[in-house]
Amino acid sequence: MKNLYKNEQSGRSMVEMLGVLAIIGVLSIGGIAGYSKAMAKFRVNKTLDQISMLVMNIRSLYSANINYKGLTDKIAIQMGIIPRDMLPSGTNESTASSIINAYQGEVRIGSSNIGGTDRSFFIVYSGLTRDACVAIATADWGSQAGSGLQSIQIKAATAGTNKAATLKSASGIPCTTNTSAAGTGCHPIDSLPVILSEAAAECSNTSDSGNEVRWDYY
Repeated sequence: MKNLYKNEQSGRSMVEMLGVLAIIGVLSIGGIAGYSKAMAKFRVNKTLDQISMLVMNIRSLYSANINYKGLTDKIAIQMGIIPRDMLPSGTNESTASSIINAYQGEVRIGSSNIGGTDRSFFIVYSGLTRDACVAIATADWGSQAGSGLQSIQIKAATAGTNKAATLKSASGIPCTTNTSAAGTGCHPIDSLPVILSEAAAECSNTSDSGNEVRWDYY
């Protein structure tokens, strides 16, 4: 009887232990999922803050100029208007030659030609996941004239070039009318904010985070 009782106790202990392990496993999976969602939201919010800061810093740097002629990534870095956490690890304003975002994609800055040669400037964020691209593109960037925002462009880059920005030319995609339906991802001021369905269709690279967003500002 004593041995039988011990065997029953051992059996129950094993079942209880398996139950505890199963619960721990479920909680761990839930915790990982929750952490991933929290990190995704953090990176989106960080990007929104970075863009707002870059716009403010660029305008401040060129406040005494009639246009943004000469604005480049290198000038922005050297003049100290790029947050330190957007420079590659181990570099500073003197040694950095590139700018990165929270997704480790390329950031490009330069003058653009909306309203006249060098009369506006652009910021491009590349290397975005599809979810990040949609969330960032559909954020409220300000559609009023006072915001200075002139257009938002969205593009899904070719697989394998996910970290490199392609919407970086001065003129970019001509953005005078909403041509989202044509697949160009062009959203001028009169069609902002970008609606969710358009952003979801345009942030179409799901293979290697190869999505990018461009903002043009006065």
